[in-house]
Amino acid sequence: MKAAVWHGVKDLRIEERELKQLKNNEVTVRVAWAGICGSDLHEYEEGPVFVPVNAPDELTGEVAPLTMGHEFAGVIEKVGENVTKYKVGDRVVVNPTITHGIKPEISDIYDGFSFIGLHGDGGFATFANVPENNIYLLPETLTLQDGALVEPTAVAVQAVKEADMKFGDTVAVFGAGPIGLVTILAAKAAGASKIFVFDLSDARLEKAKQLGATHVFNSGEINPNEAVRKELPDGVDVTFEVAGVAPTFKSSIDVTKARGTVVIVSIFARPIEWNPMMLTNTGVKVTSTIAYSPTSFQQTIDLMGTGQLKPQGIITSQIELDEIVQKGFEALTKDKTQSKILVKLSGEM
Repeated sequence: MKAAVWHGVKDLRIEERELKQLKNNEVTVRVAWAGICGSDLHEYEEGPVFVPVNAPDELTGEVAPLTMGHEFAGVIEKVGENVTKYKVGDRVVVNPTITHGIKPEISDIYDGFSFIGLHGDGGFATFANVPENNIYLLPETLTLQDGALVEPTAVAVQAVKEADMKFGDTVAVFGAGPIGLVTILAAKAAGASKIFVFDLSDARLEKAKQLGATHVFNSGEINPNEAVRKELPDGVDVTFEVAGVAPTFKSSIDVTKARGTVVIVSIFARPIEWNPMMLTNTGVKVTSTIAYSPTSFQQTIDLMGTGQLKPQGIITSQIELDEIVQKGFEALTKDKTQSKILVKLSGEM
């Protein structure tokens, strides 16, 4: 089968690969659509970040080179002997997080996790073998293309839950990339009254406005703290840091009111320096999230299925697998008008 395989920095190759033998607890998914994620881009530009290169991953047992892609949906082609919940022909979306599964789900992922498509073979391929416990049925109201948006939207749903948001809360979002955009949608669905968005790209800020941001600012042209405090002298209730660089992290604290909350949603490719007195002097609380619980993943499907969350507007391009390097990864690196690029595999809807 054809697959996009990570070999190293700027070394993503379209290759013919054999699908690994199906385990008894797995299903084979005929991949329909897969999204390119910001974490995929980190691996392409600066990796390895998550990809195991020196030894097999503890949970997947796999090591690079491996097939990328963790935002994907498709149709079940085959089921293992011990699979009981699904059948051939089911339309499904994949939760790519693999954990030890020992602790309660609220802390399970922080006991150690791996991602299908980062720590092991994923969905940038014709077929993917996935454990039964990582499979979720898609409702009839959602297409398989919609299914490829569930995973990034679940990140945002979990982030909003981590923030303990309340109806009427004011929100700031730093970074209007794909995760920033779905965070806007999730915050709006959770009852945010005002949503301030900061980015360096005017094109992305325009997209943010289309999706529900009430105030957008180019942070290269204005001081974020001054922009927020002009409207809200005490600052916002909740800030989501979705850019992953030192200036936005510091600004996230600056714009948040005393005893407010900053949620780090981004991946920081390298360490940053900051003074913890920024918290001591303000009482701002900082928390973080890397993914989502199984409950949040199912809730995301339900919210999308009923139309309460509509992330389809973040899609900016649809490409073929053969085009994934130039029209996918390179486009996302160089063209800030791009947000979510979907890769067509079978193309089923």
